[in-house]
Amino acid sequence: MTSDTHPALPEFEYVQPQTLNEASEFLSNHANEARPFLGGTDVFVRMRDGFLSPKYLVDVKNLSGMSLLTFDPQSGLTVGAAVNMNRIIASPEVQAHYPLLVKACRSVASYQLRTRATIIGNICNASPAGDVIGACLVLGGILHIHGINGSHEENLSAFFLGPGKTTLEPGDIVTAIHFPLPPQKCSGTYIKLGRNQLSDLSIVGVTAFGYKEPTCASGYRFRLALASVAPLPLMPTEVETHLAEHPISAEAIHEAARLASEACTPIDDVRGSARYRKEMVRNLSEKALTEVWKKLG
Repeated sequence: MTSDTHPALPEFEYVQPQTLNEASEFLSNHANEARPFLGGTDVFVRMRDGFLSPKYLVDVKNLSGMSLLTFDPQSGLTVGAAVNMNRIIASPEVQAHYPLLVKACRSVASYQLRTRATIIGNICNASPAGDVIGACLVLGGILHIHGINGSHEENLSAFFLGPGKTTLEPGDIVTAIHFPLPPQKCSGTYIKLGRNQLSDLSIVGVTAFGYKEPTCASGYRFRLALASVAPLPLMPTEVETHLAEHPISAEAIHEAARLASEACTPIDDVRGSARYRKEMVRNLSEKALTEVWKKLG
């Protein structure tokens, strides 16, 4: 038995449309054969390993608006689909107002890969292990999508249908993601558990975000997002409800972490068992929520 230690990409045709309308029309007309790409950090690996074999790769990164990174102090942050992660990390506006997004981007692989990788690509890949998806969820991300019938917006929380599956229809292209201005005096963190410190998918990823909210009985609202522990990126509402209704304390956070563990449905794979993942969700959720609470306190 022999193995190919240098697998090659399958043959494909490279398509470079000039407009969004042209790109959407081509993708719609070749729904089962064409795939859009931005940085290519995921699609080329999956093609090389035999998981994908599209006939056409449609390069959408140079289309109008794709490279825009804009911040408005009233409306918030808009990140074009082709904006790479290193550019997000280096942005003074993102550092000042969305440090959680910076931290999540820093957790992705290496500096070299982040010069190509995009958060929209990470989102559209729809992997339950996506490192930046948790931050985008708790920050209230809204996707801008262009299709054959025009443009529309969609809340990121309703975007995922399963591993590798989203609500995108043939011809749809995500052009940007918008984040509203975060609440004042908010705090967040991302804790990634992997087999090594760099370049590994998460065994468990925990994103915690909190801020003062006078309408809650506790005076605070917390959001938690979990990666690699369910078919979809998971935001356990039980955690948010519990911490909104009970005075924030070590005991309340401990119970919230237990609820997070109960909400997840991990699987056994080569990176960790389901039992291990559930235990680490409990431990890391308690650690992340405590870290955010201390910063807020």
